[in-house]
Amino acid sequence: MSRRVHVAAAVIRDASGRVLLARRPLDKHQGGLWEFPGGKVEAGESVEQALARELDEELGIRVTRARPLIQISHDYPDKQVLLDVWLVEAFEGQPHGAEGQPLVWVAPHALSDYEVPQANTPIVRAAQLPDRYLITPERLAENELLRGVERAIEAGITLVQLRLPDVDEATYRRLAGLVMERCGDRATLMLKGPLAWASDFPRAGWHLTAAQLDQLPKGVRPLPSDRLLGASCHDATELARAVALDVDFVTLSPVCQTETHPHAGAIGWAQAAEWVRHLDRPVYLLGGLGPGDLMRAWYSGAQGVAAIRQFWPAEPSLRSPVDH
Repeated sequence: MSRRVHVAAAVIRDASGRVLLARRPLDKHQGGLWEFPGGKVEAGESVEQALARELDEELGIRVTRARPLIQISHDYPDKQVLLDVWLVEAFEGQPHGAEGQPLVWVAPHALSDYEVPQANTPIVRAAQLPDRYLITPERLAENELLRGVERAIEAGITLVQLRLPDVDEATYRRLAGLVMERCGDRATLMLKGPLAWASDFPRAGWHLTAAQLDQLPKGVRPLPSDRLLGASCHDATELARAVALDVDFVTLSPVCQTETHPHAGAIGWAQAAEWVRHLDRPVYLLGGLGPGDLMRAWYSGAQGVAAIRQFWPAEPSLRSPVDH
């Protein structure tokens, strides 16, 4: 196998949140496909230096704020690449195809409509997903649950998991419909439970449990590609199962010890970063983390942080799970 080519790539966002794509020349590897701008990391360069140089040469812009987004190793039949992908949130200059390449600004939800090299597919999901993933608290009264979701969305949360382990199936399904109404087009709702329910909630994504990862047929994605699919993972074996099912993202927990699971052994930052480094899809770190841990999560290779209490806008009530 030839030496892996190290490439710095950028997800460049403009002020309205659109993402920049460039079309590869027809005479190059994967020619004619759309890609995230960037280029090869030269000897002696850091990824940041390579990214700054490439974006200046290719687009005529100067990066002023950027951070890690995702790292991907991919083997084509004729080429092996390591993509170091950074999110460019601020830049100076007007992007233009300095090398004659066509450019297009694309809304994140529409990125899936563009044909990209296979190695770029996880980048599309990373560009579409937020850096915060809210998991709803347990034992909330119904009105508290709905008001809390509404306030969280108003505060900028765009990915919500409805986790209600203490309610029966009928109650969960009813509340899922109500929370879905609150989310509307402002946030994506991830549901948990039997996959047989999925057809009843066509606008929702699904978050698989570790038990479901073990039970589902290997290598068969249980939802179509236009439905967001996540999975809960706690070790390398579960991460491998999730990748085999082609999930869009995973949560990895517990990174730190938590109040809710005080006896669960914490993975720790170092081990979490090592596992994330070898995974080719977005990862949310979970367990004792909050907004203050986002920077460390990014530089550990993660998409961001998942949390319950730290992202919930109101204190949970001690009342029964639902109002009757």
